[in-house]
Amino acid sequence: MMMRLTLFFGALLGHIYCRETFVGDQVLEIIPRNEEQIKSLVELEAEEHLQLDFWKSPTIPGETAHVRVPFVSVQAVKVFLKSQGIAYSIMIEDVQVLLDKEYEEMLLNQRRERNGNFNFEAYHTLEEIFQEMNNLIAEHPGLVSKVNIGYSFENRPMNVLKFSTGGDKPAIWLDAGIHAREWVTQATALWIANKIASDYGNDPSITSILDVMDIFLLPVTNPDGYVFSQTKNRMWRKSRSKVPGSLCVGVDPNRNWEAGFGGPGASSNPCSDSYRGPSANSEVEVKSVVDFIKSHGNVKAFITFHSYSQLLMFPYGYTCDRADSFDELNKVAQKAAQSLTSLHGTEYKVGPICSVIYQASGGSIDWSYDSGIKYSFAFELRDTGRYGFLLPANQILPTAEETWLGLKTILEHVRDHPY
Repeated sequence: MMMRLTLFFGALLGHIYCRETFVGDQVLEIIPRNEEQIKSLVELEAEEHLQLDFWKSPTIPGETAHVRVPFVSVQAVKVFLKSQGIAYSIMIEDVQVLLDKEYEEMLLNQRRERNGNFNFEAYHTLEEIFQEMNNLIAEHPGLVSKVNIGYSFENRPMNVLKFSTGGDKPAIWLDAGIHAREWVTQATALWIANKIASDYGNDPSITSILDVMDIFLLPVTNPDGYVFSQTKNRMWRKSRSKVPGSLCVGVDPNRNWEAGFGGPGASSNPCSDSYRGPSANSEVEVKSVVDFIKSHGNVKAFITFHSYSQLLMFPYGYTCDRADSFDELNKVAQKAAQSLTSLHGTEYKVGPICSVIYQASGGSIDWSYDSGIKYSFAFELRDTGRYGFLLPANQILPTAEETWLGLKTILEHVRDHPY
């Protein structure tokens, strides 16, 4: 009874605070059998009145696609799929049920954390993340400091943690949360930050990496989007910038980099979730990272965390041509994926973006690679679709632990193969 009341009040609070609700929305897993069926799904996605949210786009026959279907469109979409002979199953029965549980857990955790102990196994607000970053700096003053690289569109700080043992060293760049709703990435980045700080001096591998390199970590690359996903619309992906001449808000910050900008896999429609923006680097969040990396001038690795799908990818995304360093990057990624799998048995697929998911232009690791940063990688964290973007908080820790093993394998390679 208590549980029901809590959920009821959760939903009620949602309405009071103008939180968008997703009652009765379903996530369908769809398996197109041939190109014809993929074409049908692409046409379905273009039907704006249905307001479909493709979590995983249809790419090749036999590969699953995932789509969140608003309650009002559920019947129409199912009828359409049946009429086309396209196989589907229900992946998430009611999105709001998961959201209520997630929200309730966050509230519960906030009460628990009043004693001052940060719980890495919970999702947190931006303020709580910033507070924990400050705590980390206070606990490890000789190793960790904060670098402000700019401000978001809505004037939130872009705070980067710098791990350094001093001196002028080559650097490794890590970032998370460029897509707002991918909450497990921000949580994983924070756990990793704590791990790096506490393992220096205790773990020979991390100690030797930080003796020769600095690590810069940006846990929340899209702070405006993250806050919006927590307070207004859990499914929000983009930035929150105003688009001139459009009522739609925001740009997909991972289509906004100067790497094949405006090519395949990026939309010119401001209302699309993959809207590329009016021009490359139009998003202040993207430009802040670009300017910082250019001004540093000696970044050797650029690693970004996304979710979901369990992939470890390297360039290219904007073209299906092989990168010059394909063999080395593939070898490193395969080895990292094996390290990751060794902990909990989580399987990862490895390869260039274009062949592992789809052609997508304007992505960050294509930009970093083309800017001379050879070790450019993107992780797509858990899961493969059971929960998608709504990964339960009890999976944060196992996700972070296994990701760390994969990441460490890459960092060791960067340390041992300077260029």
